[in-house]
Amino acid sequence: MTRHAKTRVLFVCIGNSCRSQMAEGFARKYGADVMIAGSAGLAPAFIVAPDTIRAMDEKDIDLRDQFPKGLHHLGRARFDLVINMSGYDLPPGIEAPVREWDVPDPVAEDYDTHCRIRDDIETRVMGLILELRRAR
Repeated sequence: MTRHAKTRVLFVCIGNSCRSQMAEGFARKYGADVMIAGSAGLAPAFIVAPDTIRAMDEKDIDLRDQFPKGLHHLGRARFDLVINMSGYDLPPGIEAPVREWDVPDPVAEDYDTHCRIRDDIETRVMGLILELRRAR
């Protein structure tokens, strides 16, 4: 990777309905200068969770056009870093370095829990963005 190339980051959770969608949203809004963000799930859900959309709306990030994707949707896409929030081992074939983020899944939780988890993810993504900026 060249010194000024953007880092391709993949955020992974279970359903690509909550956590990884939130992370991708924050990364795209605040870190577009240093990263190209994507997200996927190990077992993609059918929709992005309504409380996830609502919680991200509060941060002026619109996820209405997003949809859950599985790792197989990525085809031959290459990533420089994978952030695993699933709590499970990733399947073979991931060639990028993997970081584990221990973030609870809010999918079956109430709205306040979604917001707490959203804020935790925002803090983590902002930390990653700052790390990538310092590395340039």
